[in-house]
Amino acid sequence: MSILTEILDWSKGLEVWQQDAIARLYVERALSSEDKEHVYALLKCSNGIPDPEGRAPTILENGDVAAAQVPNRLVQLLSIKNLERVNALAEKQTLPIGPVGLTVIYGQNGAGKSGYSRVLKQACRARQPGKRILDDARRTPSVKPQPAKAAFDVLVDGAATELTWTFGQAAPEQLSELAIFDADCARAYVDNDGDFAYSPYGLDIIRGLVKLCEEFTTKLKKEKTDNTPNVEQFSSLAATRTNVGSVLSRLDKQPTTTIEALATMNEDEVSRLEILNRVLSEGDPKVKSQLLRGQAGRFESLSIRITEKLSVVSDEAIASLHDLVVKSNTAKAAAKLAAKAFEERPGQLHGTGGPEWKLLFKAAREFAVHAGHPANLASASPEEQCPLCQNVLGADGAKRMGVFDEFIEQAAEKAAEAARAIALEAYNAVKLASLDLLVDANLSKELSESNAEVAALCDATSKELLARQTSMLAAASSKASWEEIPAFASDARPELARLANSRYEEALALDKTVNEKERATLVAEHAELDARRRLCEVKEAVLETIGRYELGRKLDKCVLAARTHVLSAKSTSISNEMALEPVAKLLNQEMRLLSVHTLSARMKPETLRGDTKYKLVLELPGGARPSEILSEGEQRAIAIASFLTEVQLGGTKGGIVFDDPVSSLDHVRRERVAKRLANEALSRQVIVFTHDLYFFNSLRAEAKEQKAELVFHSLRRAREAFGIPDPQLPFAGQKTKERVGKLRELHAACEKSEHDDTVYRGSVLLLYAHLRPTWEKAIEELLLNNVVQRFDPRVQTGRLSEVEVLAEDITIVDRNMTICSKYTGHDNAELAMVELPSAEEIGEQISELENWRLRLDARLKAKKKS
Repeated sequence: MSILTEILDWSKGLEVWQQDAIARLYVERALSSEDKEHVYALLKCSNGIPDPEGRAPTILENGDVAAAQVPNRLVQLLSIKNLERVNALAEKQTLPIGPVGLTVIYGQNGAGKSGYSRVLKQACRARQPGKRILDDARRTPSVKPQPAKAAFDVLVDGAATELTWTFGQAAPEQLSELAIFDADCARAYVDNDGDFAYSPYGLDIIRGLVKLCEEFTTKLKKEKTDNTPNVEQFSSLAATRTNVGSVLSRLDKQPTTTIEALATMNEDEVSRLEILNRVLSEGDPKVKSQLLRGQAGRFESLSIRITEKLSVVSDEAIASLHDLVVKSNTAKAAAKLAAKAFEERPGQLHGTGGPEWKLLFKAAREFAVHAGHPANLASASPEEQCPLCQNVLGADGAKRMGVFDEFIEQAAEKAAEAARAIALEAYNAVKLASLDLLVDANLSKELSESNAEVAALCDATSKELLARQTSMLAAASSKASWEEIPAFASDARPELARLANSRYEEALALDKTVNEKERATLVAEHAELDARRRLCEVKEAVLETIGRYELGRKLDKCVLAARTHVLSAKSTSISNEMALEPVAKLLNQEMRLLSVHTLSARMKPETLRGDTKYKLVLELPGGARPSEILSEGEQRAIAIASFLTEVQLGGTKGGIVFDDPVSSLDHVRRERVAKRLANEALSRQVIVFTHDLYFFNSLRAEAKEQKAELVFHSLRRAREAFGIPDPQLPFAGQKTKERVGKLRELHAACEKSEHDDTVYRGSVLLLYAHLRPTWEKAIEELLLNNVVQRFDPRVQTGRLSEVEVLAEDITIVDRNMTICSKYTGHDNAELAMVELPSAEEIGEQISELENWRLRLDARLKAKKKS
């Protein structure tokens, strides 16, 4: 099991915040301040301190870490192909990889090399795979962005297969056999003893977590100090011999609910405190008690009067009067219908049966009784006289008089009269009722001094009673609607009752003050209520203090959670499992090969509690500290040496991948790295991405020297895309023969544009920008037989014996370099004034170069044979 796999399995038993930290340290050796704040928030959240931002943990999954390598399995990468949405890389391309030996992919800056490198890092589950691989910014964005994809042709123990990778999904486990060099994952660091110690690949994660925990511990303690509870602001209240004082003196153990309850006073408690304030400060309690009782009695009497007056205009009284008026009107309407029917009888005068007629007839009946006739005119005989005209009634008159009497005696008429009488009685009862509450000036003053709001309420009650009386009478008289009667909203009786009760209560308390024992009880009660009042004033400060105590306890839990003994024990366990002696031997060997020979690895004993252990440290002669004097290039070389050491100790056959491994290295160490990688390519697949042409040539030379199989490609960019594989090197890396082919292409462009002066000038100048360095390459390669070469510090003096420079060579070179100089090395203004040669003349110059190349090549071959 690799260290990374072991750490992954072990981390699953850690707290969530530690798992998040490990996931971040796996990707970035040095966490940013934002990363640290994220982990710190998770640590606090896991111990009960909420995170306002609601940050979620990132957990390292099995698919993020290189899978455990299968013993004796050989995975060989054959190609990277079918890339989709990988930056601006051309899609559906295939980048071939040599299954054995050394594969070098050269690309200038911006050619697309980094895109392929990012894909390999993601697919092979490298420690630092980088962030999300973005699509080409020039592509029209889709509604739902699609992830980057790629395919890989591989051989698994000789069997060909295709593996696919999609960003965000678990990478194929077979690709984990390829080891990616992560220069940023340094294996050497300064430990707590000041030693420049070696740390196996992956162990830096635990070391980073330990360091993070130490930072957090310091930060947590400072945060607790910054939030030290301040109890001075209510210390005097805490010193009182009250329940509040007792609670405040043990505030670190109190729940907030206790404070909330004590600091919440209802109206009765507030009123009681006010009463006790007055009672305990009263000089003559007996006299005051009598005055209060008299005042309470007057308030009660006023409340009783309101009740009496309200009975006249209450909702029930209004409903009753409304019912009587309705009944009267209904009976009146029924009587009216009967009168109309009576009036319409034939032979009667208009108006007969109406109100005026009724008064007349009733008067006649009364006169008849007075004259000695019977009250019932219906029984009058024809011989009797009419009480009105005093003529003899006769048969018709007697009959008519009987009909009139029967009409008057009908039930409808009597019912109407009775209903009207009842309604009128109720109406007059309301009308004649006096609703004056009898609040004289003294009572009004007493109310205002006791409670201005209650006094105003009593005034409003009086006005509402009178308004309801007026509205009732108007509605009963059909001068207004019953709905217009205002509601009774200002009832002063409850407040009057409270005022009266408080006066009685205060009078009772005053009576008790005369007795010392009862007075002491009142004093204690007052102290408790007053302490609660004072607590109300500092409630927020008290709750904040409780919050700080609680925060302090939770921060203490965080400090305990951030202890490093478990982490250190795991780090020690992993280190002890490693055989340090072979590591030191191989590491020293690799550092010598990479020209870091001044640095050496040795095992240093450490004794703790009588137990002797060893650690691997890197030292310089004379005891100087490596961390203080090693250059960036030397540290890069140490990283490569450590990587190769661990690859060899891993005992696997998988390939290794380097992305620009020689950044910051001088030319000597570049050659050393090239030599070492070429040598490693004899036993495993080695893939190198580089933009360094010097390093590229060194790799080619070393592969040839050590007879390692070599495959190389260059990546070029076109107008529409980047990263297009090309089996040829870029122009600067080509030999003379290949360059002549490029010159022929440029010459063809000149011929096509000769009719357009502007385009032709640009084509010609571009051609000469390539022709001049081609002559220089020919001199280096053919005339001087590669004794000295650009991008190669070696001087191969053994090749001088084959060098032959003729007068003809000097003439040809001088003439053609002079021509090229006319069209290169000047600013644009000068070049714009130069007369250009014809396309035909340029063609002749290229032909002269090619012919001279052929002659030189033939001469060199002849020299080698002789």
